Amino acid sequence: MLPATPAFPNCSPVTELAPSPADPFYLQGLNPPQREAVLTTEGPVLVLAGAGTGKTAALTARLAHLVGTRRAWPSEILCVTFTNKAAREMRERVGRMIGDAVEGMPWLGTFHSIAAKMLRRHAELVGLQSNFTILDTDDQLRLLKQLIIAAEIEEKRWPARQLAGLIDKWKNKGLVPADIDAGESELYANGRGGELYQQYQDRLRAVNACDFGDLLLHMLTILKKDREVLAHYQQRFRYIMVDEYQDTNSSQYLWLRLLAQEHKNIACVGDDDQSIYSWRGAQVENILRFERDFPGAKVIKLEQNYRSTPHILAAASGVIANNGGRLGKTLWTDHSEGEKVQVVGVWDGPEEARRVGEEIEAHERAGGSAADCAILVRAQHQTREFEDRFIAIGMPYRIVGGFRFYERAEIRDALAYLRTVVQPADDLAFERIINVPKRGLGDKAVARVHALARARDVPLTTAAALILDTDELTGAARKSLGNLVRDFARWRDLANNTAHPDLARQILDESGYTAALQAERTAEAAGRLENLTELVRAMEEYETLGAFLEHVSLVMDNDANADEAKVTIMTIHAAKGLEFDTVFLAGWEEGVFPSQRALDEGGTASLEEERRLAYVAITRARRRCVIFHAANRRIYGQWMSSIPSRFVGELPKAHVDTESTMSGGESLWRAQWSERTDPFAHLAATQSTRAATRGPGWQRAAAAGNFKTDQTRILEVKASAASFAAKPRGDLGLGQRVFHQKFGYGVVAEIEGNKLEIDFEQAGRKRVLDSFVTAG
Repeated sequence: MLPATPAFPNCSPVTELAPSPADPFYLQGLNPPQREAVLTTEGPVLVLAGAGTGKTAALTARLAHLVGTRRAWPSEILCVTFTNKAAREMRERVGRMIGDAVEGMPWLGTFHSIAAKMLRRHAELVGLQSNFTILDTDDQLRLLKQLIIAAEIEEKRWPARQLAGLIDKWKNKGLVPADIDAGESELYANGRGGELYQQYQDRLRAVNACDFGDLLLHMLTILKKDREVLAHYQQRFRYIMVDEYQDTNSSQYLWLRLLAQEHKNIACVGDDDQSIYSWRGAQVENILRFERDFPGAKVIKLEQNYRSTPHILAAASGVIANNGGRLGKTLWTDHSEGEKVQVVGVWDGPEEARRVGEEIEAHERAGGSAADCAILVRAQHQTREFEDRFIAIGMPYRIVGGFRFYERAEIRDALAYLRTVVQPADDLAFERIINVPKRGLGDKAVARVHALARARDVPLTTAAALILDTDELTGAARKSLGNLVRDFARWRDLANNTAHPDLARQILDESGYTAALQAERTAEAAGRLENLTELVRAMEEYETLGAFLEHVSLVMDNDANADEAKVTIMTIHAAKGLEFDTVFLAGWEEGVFPSQRALDEGGTASLEEERRLAYVAITRARRRCVIFHAANRRIYGQWMSSIPSRFVGELPKAHVDTESTMSGGESLWRAQWSERTDPFAHLAATQSTRAATRGPGWQRAAAAGNFKTDQTRILEVKASAASFAAKPRGDLGLGQRVFHQKFGYGVVAEIEGNKLEIDFEQAGRKRVLDSFVTAG
């Protein structure tokens, strides 16, 4: 132990929790649990830091305390973060506390940056040289494709991206090729996954390279096999600190455990209720078993929230309390009570977007700024309706953590196909998709088409047709390009008598674009397919394909002033760590949030992660949180009646105000959640029991339609409720004066089924259901 000589005036190593005027400045302003997290320096410590509880302040103060009291030299502290941004911010904050001493902290950084630094010192132990190259994703895919082709595996059926995702998953689990059993290997190319993983690793060593997953995996291998190297780092790191511990994967977890065994002074900061990244390898179990991994560990809970109002915290706590796999804590705040969380039921997605726009405009009229507001969605495709609405009303917005809807690669590709159909002379569009998806047209073939177009002064599409009659292209390239030229000719003919949304679906299918994404079998590809479905759905709102493309051009041309206050639109995942005065949470319906994929594929574990995502979403709000759910939603091009998310039913009623513009089946679906039960979980259990007790004969009868399953009955009731809600009232007509309990008197301006556009005397034009008005 180094002498505890203070590096700052009045700095004492005594671990007293009561504030004192003699405290060093980095302890001043900390609450008792934060002080305890800073001053409890010896032994394993788990700091459970709830949302908005000031964990960064505690973490940086702890670093300053370790250096300031000279418990360790800066080079003897390992401090690990998940992002370069977090590492940079921590270095800056600690620098303000301890000055130049922060420059002596070489082991403050991300998992990957620290592992890379270690690996360069010991590269020869895993067959590399110290100047190894770290491959990016494109190089990785190129190498894997070469191996797939050499193994005579059909790349279209077993794409390189799928194998890359599988290898990354194995590396996140800490598995080397020798660890891949037959079951894991079966996940790719009928059992050849392990073989290709080994070939990939061999090839990387041959070219003195590794990918990002190797940085930790190789160091984990070295630490397990070389006791001298392990002992060196165990002795060096007197203190280990880890941020966002709930997001660690197996490799990171094992790496940290090995390094901490000598001194056992490991402090992990995290929140099990905010573990939302299992899809990229994170395991919430790592934080849940901390006390078992490190016997005698001290658990410190940071529960005082400095961000949100009591109603918002109570709403979030009420939802997350339904999770079984959690350590448990209760957030509280000194803030004033504030507004209750507002739950708004609307008719459909477009009304949801209109309502949010109206709320933000009202906020601005009251003196607020659009920058105060954020819209959080479960999936990226949900942003499209908000973007279109905001363009229509001139509301500036920004997309965080991704591209605007019409700027996403898959959307631009689809639009390029459509633009080429409408305007064959659109060279930029045709050039974009001439080899997308891959159809065997390399750079040389495309260059020859370009050369002919320039020589003849004709569009690329014309040059492509002309070059087919020459020997400029190889046989395979000529055949592939010929198919594409004929496809475009056929699609142009179809455009004359086919509805443009149907034409778009046909083009995406026949071009192979949809199949290419489906073949990837990744979460990213699934999201891109959802975006394409949303694109086709958006087209249905326009009379012609030309009108839709013109709309898109106007949207993409909307580049607002960079200094202008903008609404933030983002996914809930991207919002983690951020906060806003007002948060609008869109699409809280079963199948949207929680997502249908999570319900179908992940069981209880996925449902609990979706609930943690709901907790994260609510706790992004400082002052106001508004949750929307729609009675109807377009899903995969079809109108579906929806029920509110189970998370809506889990909100504590004492902290929620409910407003609804829905009618018909809403009371039926709200009743489903009134006792906080899950009809779909009940459905699964019921059908499982029936299958077990009635045997294969009942299953065959049910499949043949002789018995109605619970799922069938639920769908029938939903359809009946939707049909009832859609019936128009015959006693209302255009120009009729009506009264609405909230909006007052108005005149009916438009009628669409049971939906009315009414010009209200005080509230302006609103879209409401006829069941909410009476003849006035």
